[in-house]
Amino acid sequence: MPPKKQTEDQVVQDSTDDEYDTNTMDETFYTSIDELQAHGIGMADINKLKGAGVCTVRGAQMMIKKNLLKIKGLSETKVDKIKDAASKTQGCGFMTGSELAHHRQKVVKISTGSKQFDALLGGGIQTMSITEVFGEYRTGKTQLAHTMCVQVQLSAEHGGASSKVAYIDTEGTFRPDRIRSIAERFGADPEVVLDNIIVARAWNSDHQMDLITEIAAKFAEEKGVYRLLIVDSIIALFRCDYAGRGELADRQQKLNQMLNRLTKIAEEYNVAVFLTNQVSSDPGGGMVFVSDPKKPVGGHILAHASATRVYLRKGRGEERVAKIYDSPDMPENEASYAISEGGVVDVFL
Repeated sequence: MPPKKQTEDQVVQDSTDDEYDTNTMDETFYTSIDELQAHGIGMADINKLKGAGVCTVRGAQMMIKKNLLKIKGLSETKVDKIKDAASKTQGCGFMTGSELAHHRQKVVKISTGSKQFDALLGGGIQTMSITEVFGEYRTGKTQLAHTMCVQVQLSAEHGGASSKVAYIDTEGTFRPDRIRSIAERFGADPEVVLDNIIVARAWNSDHQMDLITEIAAKFAEEKGVYRLLIVDSIIALFRCDYAGRGELADRQQKLNQMLNRLTKIAEEYNVAVFLTNQVSSDPGGGMVFVSDPKKPVGGHILAHASATRVYLRKGRGEERVAKIYDSPDMPENEASYAISEGGVVDVFL
């Protein structure tokens, strides 16, 4: 059963209550970069780190010295001091298996809008990791992204996380009207739902990286408010900016840097990073030993970065099929779903 239609005042009140609980959890989840002041790092240097998107102590630990030295105004001596201060604040990083299990209890699962699809994923899209869906056009990649924009705002009992969402649109496919239709399906106020989505249009791969750095700073500033980051699609601009085999190595290097940043954001801020990806024809598609002539773009770089990969394909009629392509949690399996006016839904055959 979808939740009852809520007034704007009720939604604001509910989100305030949920934000308190979420923020309490996130106080222990990550430490602000401001804490480095207690170990002798000046505020001027801390602001330089923030300007580069390094807003947490864990973020400083995650970044290699070479990249920290690229930040204007940070010398090698200062970088060494920052690294030392971060280690003293955060610790060396080892924990027991029991401590890790307790840490993993903070993972939130966000529904896709389809119970069959959720079951395939073990309950939904998980925070602290990257989930990638790939497939041909009209398989529902963008529709799934739109559905999750609404779903994440619902309460946990309705498959959400009572949170906001950030959406990086690389192909100009975000549609507010679709959000309104999907919000009405769940009985939510369409305008409030739209207000809880921040959207940015990326125009090239460099701009895409800048937006990712910007959103990381926003996640740190608004602690616990966001639980989902969508990039639709991750590879489109790279295919335009780096054409031909001669630029393939440069493309993969830049893509690797971006995916590395997204992986860190997912773990650093306990958000689900949801990527859509395209497919390309396999040159060997006509040969009998190739099971599927279509494969995801991005090669091994994207394959290793995505914790969960799901292949979407067209079925009979309006049916769509999702197949686990790779997952650390779930076995290979398939689930059917459909696309309706209200987004991704179950299909009953």
